[in-house]
Amino acid sequence: MRLLILGSRGLLGAAIHREFASEEVIAADHGALDITHERAVVATVSEVRPDLILNCAAYNNVDGAEEDPVTALTVNAFAVRAIARAAAEAGATFVHYSSDFVFDGETDRPYTEEDAPNPLSVYAASKLLGDWFALASPRAYVLRVESLFGKPGPASTRRGSLAAIVDGILEGAEVPVFVDRTVSPTHTADIGRATAHLVRSHAPPGLYHCVSTGLATWPEIAEYTAHVLGKPLRHRPMTLADARLRARRPRYCALSNAKLAAAGHIMPRWQDAIEEYLRGSGLGAGG
Repeated sequence: MRLLILGSRGLLGAAIHREFASEEVIAADHGALDITHERAVVATVSEVRPDLILNCAAYNNVDGAEEDPVTALTVNAFAVRAIARAAAEAGATFVHYSSDFVFDGETDRPYTEEDAPNPLSVYAASKLLGDWFALASPRAYVLRVESLFGKPGPASTRRGSLAAIVDGILEGAEVPVFVDRTVSPTHTADIGRATAHLVRSHAPPGLYHCVSTGLATWPEIAEYTAHVLGKPLRHRPMTLADARLRARRPRYCALSNAKLAAAGHIMPRWQDAIEEYLRGSGLGAGG
């Protein structure tokens, strides 16, 4: 199987690249392909003739999108439309990664794929548009993910909140954590495994939620991480209002994996995912 991976050097893209390393992989990052140029996308897909296109490229500056909505929409929505069209014309399967931020968080149960989105920010709206454009391709999988952590790629500009928590714990520093956000922290390696399962098992195309099993507040996540590391935790509770962020965030970000499970793939518990990540980093039990 020949793969074209877009954004393979970032946090998520590097994990996807590692998962599919046994396949014929062509990696096209921003230096080699600007996905916002539709003609360049079409030309690359025509030249590579991939069986599978995985789009891990995204504009992830949630607050920056409020100041620069054009860039957010161009990368997260209109570029996705171009890739989806190119995939359809080439007869390729298309995998695109989305976000829990498409929901407003005003619920008390994990969101399913059938729940109506209600984005609170420019970033969230751009990701939702990307979902719709991607799903217009007949053989598309859209995986909504959240609160990512994992081994960084060579071009990762972000490491995720968990990496910052780990650094703070190891340094004995005070760790600021949001007390009013509920999430399912997800290991990028687990997203890679889920992606491989969907593609290789020929699961029905469509929208899938793909996050760790279970949910927690950030203080609970920090406490568990400190426990695994065998270190004390000094944390500073804070709220979204305290942070004075430009973009609104959903407070409750839990997603249901029921559809993914029905397709034959069970995501690990967030606690197990954190332990695997720490072991892989040479930290915690077995590290």
